[in-house]
Amino acid sequence: MTMITPDPTPDRLTRVPGLLYGGDWNPEQWPEEVWAEDVKLMAEAGVNLVTIGVFSWARLQPDAHSWDFGWLDRLLDLLHGHGVAVDLATATASPPAWLVRAHPELLPVTADGVRLEFGSRQHYCPSSPAYRQAAVRLTRALAERYHDHPALALWHIHNEYGDHVQECFCAESAADFRRWLRERHGTVEELNRSWGTAFWSQRYNSFDQIEPPRTAPGPVNPTQVLDWRRFCSDALLALHRAEKAVLDDVSPGVPVTTNFMSMLKALDYWEWSRHEDLVSDDAYPDPADPRAHVNAAMNYDLMRSLKGGQPWLLMEQAPSAVSWRPVNLPKRPGLHRLWSLQALARGADGVLHFQWRASVAGAEKFHSAMLPHRGTTARGWRETVALGAELRRLGELAGSRLRARAAVLLDWDSWWALELDDHPSARMRWPELLRPWYAALHARGITVDFLPPTGPYDGYRLLLAPNLYLLDTATAERLTGFVRAGGHLVCGPFSGIADRHDHVHPGGHPGPLRELLGLVVDEHWPIPDGATTAVRLGDAHLRAEHWSEWIETEGAETLARYTSGELAGLPAVTRHRQGRGSAWYLSCHLGTDVGRVLDLPLAEAGLGPELPGLPEGVEATRRRAADGTEYLFLLNHGPAERRVPLERPGTELLTGTATGEGLTLAPLGAAVLRLPATEERP
Repeated sequence: MTMITPDPTPDRLTRVPGLLYGGDWNPEQWPEEVWAEDVKLMAEAGVNLVTIGVFSWARLQPDAHSWDFGWLDRLLDLLHGHGVAVDLATATASPPAWLVRAHPELLPVTADGVRLEFGSRQHYCPSSPAYRQAAVRLTRALAERYHDHPALALWHIHNEYGDHVQECFCAESAADFRRWLRERHGTVEELNRSWGTAFWSQRYNSFDQIEPPRTAPGPVNPTQVLDWRRFCSDALLALHRAEKAVLDDVSPGVPVTTNFMSMLKALDYWEWSRHEDLVSDDAYPDPADPRAHVNAAMNYDLMRSLKGGQPWLLMEQAPSAVSWRPVNLPKRPGLHRLWSLQALARGADGVLHFQWRASVAGAEKFHSAMLPHRGTTARGWRETVALGAELRRLGELAGSRLRARAAVLLDWDSWWALELDDHPSARMRWPELLRPWYAALHARGITVDFLPPTGPYDGYRLLLAPNLYLLDTATAERLTGFVRAGGHLVCGPFSGIADRHDHVHPGGHPGPLRELLGLVVDEHWPIPDGATTAVRLGDAHLRAEHWSEWIETEGAETLARYTSGELAGLPAVTRHRQGRGSAWYLSCHLGTDVGRVLDLPLAEAGLGPELPGLPEGVEATRRRAADGTEYLFLLNHGPAERRVPLERPGTELLTGTATGEGLTLAPLGAAVLRLPATEERP
């Protein structure tokens, strides 16, 4: 019998040594005689962590007055006896029918006044006292019973907050919103100033007159909607914090997480991550998308960045096909392995899945599993076992970190405000603005972190801001200090427009960035759908889509000009040197052409690829251990074999072989090299 022993190495996600491997196990869906078979197969696959109880509320608490923990006692004992640790969920993501019927007011209400029914999951109002009290009671019961169980390695609160219910418009939510507004604004006079209620005679005499932004005859006050977005994120976070407070009190020392959903608009993950012991993420790239790995890398970089570069956990991914897309393609052989290694390459210390054994009933019965419907004769099972063996070979890299010298600025407030109604163009959406910038960096082998605009900026040479629609003066001053001290800032269009109340900065755009960027925007000039505007950068001919701006320089030098349309001859891309650094401005959305512009500040900042000479389609990242040992990941996402040159010899950990001046990667092939410690790369 393998026993779980504590691992004293810093930066471990849990006390389980090595990399974490496993997934959601839902044994309540199966007779107990299946459990023994499952744990034996887990041992064969190298599973060392399973998530238990995510949707077990009705089993744990059959009614308001009784509990049933016997089955869970037996389950945890069984797992511990086979050396498998437990990520124990609080089961609060799906309130049982008895609670809903006793408190029908806890069901969520849409903006149109429709109350959603029981029969799915996350069917609760975030502001419901009945739901919160029941959830906290269940969490406390679990914590008091299992806080010292030897199988317990991690607490898992709820499941995918904001997946189905991000907001509720019922009377209880309205009252909670008013409480939140009082705390934020203090007085109704201040709220009127912040919301600009002089417009359209929207002035309030008291907080009691305020309601959520329900469906109305026309456009709703944009600052009211912005505050509503902030409130909805905070309301869900309050539920999470209530459960975490119980776990911290009753079960101190056991780390607590909740599974994020990659780059989710609804929740401000900068604020949420402050209340996580470790960050975990659910990621489901689409096998039908040939560029899915680029977006996955972007999301993983965000997860790594949320707690300052600490290792994170891939809590869920699909072993093959999902069940919720219109067409659900399976992962072709080798793709699941490659994408799992990509999470590790981007800083994860574990690879978990939904789920362990494929369900035979319910909405997710066609979702793939580590143990498919066909059982141990299935292709998927062979890949499950093979991946587990490879992760054991990579166990030594747990706790190592990535180091980036470039960072992307991401602000949820600005994202929410950017995508409000009644703007010059509805095509200015944060994900669509970000992805081409990130894809260009990914293609050039540049590792990036994400940062809130407020920083800290220490250690970064280059800050990239595809959009900063909301920007206050204090943040603009920080960015100015970064540039004058020798940093480089690249700012995208429609930035510096409004303050934190979504009021337009007076004096012309880009507001508080005007002096730093050395220009003023005379007029926004959206580009119609299907049309483009030509831009010339040196000898390169680029195409802008969706957006352009009439700008006039005030000290900035013009690097690229528009060469077609009404803006022909006007500046399109500028650079303004300030102190020892420079601030760049892209006044248009260049789509896939943006990389031609980003090459210039990258060169000026002295940033190059993680591995020089990297072939097209090969992704490279480096993790560094505390003792200086480097782990170089090489991932071939392309359909052809690639020869990769190496800087120095090392050991390829997946095969245990020594490397020379280069190695060859098969299509969907991967290598993980241990390289001797050297001085950290500048």
